[in-house]
Amino acid sequence: MIDMAVGVVIGGAFGKIVSSAVSDLIMPAIGLLVGGVNFTDLKWVIKAAQVGTDGKETVAAVTLNYGNFLQSAFDFLIIAFFIFLFIKLITRLTQKKEETVAPSVPPAPTKEEVLLTEIRDLLKEQGQK
Repeated sequence: MIDMAVGVVIGGAFGKIVSSAVSDLIMPAIGLLVGGVNFTDLKWVIKAAQVGTDGKETVAAVTLNYGNFLQSAFDFLIIAFFIFLFIKLITRLTQKKEETVAPSVPPAPTKEEVLLTEIRDLLKEQGQK
């Protein structure tokens, strides 16, 4: 139970670190490469904002903020990739530890295998006669 709680806390902290790295380091670099685009500002205006006579916005615009979605999807892909690598590393380390602790000993044959071996040997003896 404690292991799971520690994993959740570390996972949350790791998610924040990756989100910061994506939003502060990776996405600005990608935006620069594709022409200076800030991905969080990308949106599609479905209905424009209504402006009153005093110049203030009375009704907010209806937009689809696909830039935020792209950034969140990129965050997810990076987090998933690093979790995959981490699990792969842990699996590899535990397999090596198991191999050093207990060398692989072939399991004893089951009763069915012993019986089939005896039948095979008897058939070979009858075929040679």
